[in-house]
Amino acid sequence: MERFNQVKEHNLERLELYVPIVERVHGGSHPEFHDVRRIFDEINAKIKNAGSEKPKLDEEFKDLRKVTDNYTVPDDVCESYEAVYKMLAELDEAYQA
Repeated sequence: MERFNQVKEHNLERLELYVPIVERVHGGSHPEFHDVRRIFDEINAKIKNAGSEKPKLDEEFKDLRKVTDNYTVPDDVCESYEAVYKMLAELDEAYQA
């Protein structure tokens, strides 16, 4: 839980900024990112509602791994897209630990 909290503190604010921008820029050519945005919004809401408790995110991370092909970054995207996948993967990994 401690590692999850550290990763959450480090990544969540940047994800809140990056995800909508990446969706706007790449959503047309990568429609799967609309699902990434939806799932991220669900994860973010659950994290905020959980307060100091560990949120139940097993299904969301499972869906995210499926949609992103285990966070595989497409070849034709910007660094921000790559950063989003990296931060989500870190959050997922810390949650599973």
